[in-house]
Amino acid sequence: MKQLIILFTIGFMTYSCENTNTVSDKDQILTILKKQEKAWSENDIDAFMEGYWKSDSLKFYGAAGLKYGWQTTLDNYKKRYPTKDHTGTLSFKINDISQINTASYFVMGEYHLARKVGDANGVFMIIFKKINGEWKIIADISC
Repeated sequence: MKQLIILFTIGFMTYSCENTNTVSDKDQILTILKKQEKAWSENDIDAFMEGYWKSDSLKFYGAAGLKYGWQTTLDNYKKRYPTKDHTGTLSFKINDISQINTASYFVMGEYHLARKVGDANGVFMIIFKKINGEWKIIADISC
């Protein structure tokens, strides 16, 4: 009986730690998304890109098809959104954050851009991976 209580206690503590890490991970991911909203709304695309993995292996899938690379993604954003009138004010609605494994999550949501050149709205799914202790977007599907 004593062994059963000890096993139950260890199991509960392990579950609690895992659950806490998941909450903490989600909070960290939400913080990155909030920073991205703010940076984009200030027309600071460079700061917005800090949430992305700075790698040639970054994947972005949108209306123009599948593109690879952090620099390519940055260049495309700057080309499509050249002024504050184009970036406008960004807001995300996060519909789901789910853990894939201990080092990655997917996030599904909606984006809303209020802009002088016309509002834009759509949906996205992004994949975050913990790289060198930091959560980074490694893949983005936006339409």
